[in-house]
Amino acid sequence: MDHVNYILVLLIGLLCAVAAVAGLARRLAVSYPIVLVVFGLLCSLLPHVPHVQLSPSLVFLVILPPLLYAAAWQTSWREFKYNLVSISSLAILLVFFTAFGVAYAAKWWLPGFNWQLGFLLGAVVSPTDAVAATSIARKVGMPQRIVDLLEGESLLNDATGLLAMQFGVQMVVQGTTPTVSHGVAVFAWLMIGGGLVGLAIGLVVTWLERWVDDGPVEIALSLIVPYAAYLMGDAVKGSGVIAVVVCGLFISRRSSTFFSPGVRLQAWAVWDALEFLLNGLVFVLIGLQLPYVLDGIHGHGPLSLLKHALVFSSTLVLLRLAWMYPGTGATWWVRTHVMKQIYERPKPNQAFVMGWTGMRGVVALAAANSLPLTLNDGSPFPQRSFIIFLTFSLILVTLVVQGLSLPWLVRMLELSAGNAQFCEEGEARHLLLQAGIDFLGERRKSAKGEHEVHLYEDLLHQYQHSLEDIEECGPGGSSLEKNSHGLTANHLLLETIRRQRQELNLLQSNGRIGDTVHRDLERELDLKESLLT
Repeated sequence: MDHVNYILVLLIGLLCAVAAVAGLARRLAVSYPIVLVVFGLLCSLLPHVPHVQLSPSLVFLVILPPLLYAAAWQTSWREFKYNLVSISSLAILLVFFTAFGVAYAAKWWLPGFNWQLGFLLGAVVSPTDAVAATSIARKVGMPQRIVDLLEGESLLNDATGLLAMQFGVQMVVQGTTPTVSHGVAVFAWLMIGGGLVGLAIGLVVTWLERWVDDGPVEIALSLIVPYAAYLMGDAVKGSGVIAVVVCGLFISRRSSTFFSPGVRLQAWAVWDALEFLLNGLVFVLIGLQLPYVLDGIHGHGPLSLLKHALVFSSTLVLLRLAWMYPGTGATWWVRTHVMKQIYERPKPNQAFVMGWTGMRGVVALAAANSLPLTLNDGSPFPQRSFIIFLTFSLILVTLVVQGLSLPWLVRMLELSAGNAQFCEEGEARHLLLQAGIDFLGERRKSAKGEHEVHLYEDLLHQYQHSLEDIEECGPGGSSLEKNSHGLTANHLLLETIRRQRQELNLLQSNGRIGDTVHRDLERELDLKESLLT
């Protein structure tokens, strides 16, 4: 019981630290993964701070499935499909390019490494983090087309990186090199098997959801789905990662047909909180791993370790940058000449920023920690602790150095998010309002009595007024551009809602309404205000 209480107290303490440090990061206008990793690293240097080891099973079986599912749910299927060639180039070809590049370079400057160990090291560190890169990219206002590619890459390259690591372990432990045909066959089944499992679970879930309209039940089901997809994907020897991603993309695409508005609001709130807590916990735990990373290192002084960490991190950054320029050119040619897509060729500054945003995260560290302890003959696995150290160093360098430098880099290269999405949203709002006006106009013809006529005319007037406020390019119409008197409809509505909120709080404090009525009316005001902001 004491051990259980200790774990619970430790977990609560970590979650409180996550909330506090993430709040500080928001005030400092810095992406929270960076601040949380630095916080965990500093805590690991303090005396009497409990050491919490990040076990691979915890990462792969507990943390990774819901994070992948949430990332897939928020990914646009239209953009994912449109960018599939570019995403495949990053998530498949770049992974093996990284592994072979490290294999070639490691034997020259890493003591005790041959090309097999180098390939294994490159495979371990090849997956980029699904959260860090995109959260930082969105925060600094990077163009949406780059964010879409980074999201797609981080969704798929976990599976490719783990497959490459499996080949690397086989070469080191068994002393055999997989043939190309064997590698292609294994990779094909990982993709196909995992994809079929994810699709099957997605179909079952969408069928079940049509018979259920209960918030807690549907939210509980959504929490179970990623674990079921991951475990079943592994059970058929496919990729659990791909199973979760395919399932998330499929259900997200269909969710508007079976989730009621109330359930959808509840589910988003629960998943937002869960995703934040899991991500925050992961980044703090990464920083806390320093004592475990250093415990297994022998025969290297501090300066030697620092030199190897910096050289290794620089090599990985250069390898990614070296891939980007020919890689983006080749994918542009395939997309325009073979796929017949209308696709603008990426500019050199865009290619550079994509190369610079190769942040690594918890998957790479868990993969390094999951390496076998011994070979087939019982001897220790060569350079295992050093591989873990280099992986940990790369995560710190890419998260902190690259993450902190991205805002400056985006400004210097004159990259900023365009207004294409706003234009698309403005057009959609216009069409939705017009559909409502057409519907009300048709129904008004059959109105019975003066009361119904006034009701239809009042609603039509509101819709027509909103339609006049919609700009051609803008998310909220006139909210982006004030009229000659400095006032907009959105601004006036927001002030009115906030005045209503003050009155509502006053009614509660005076005891004129109870807490239940207060919560119900407060929720209505919250929903109205969220639509305007």
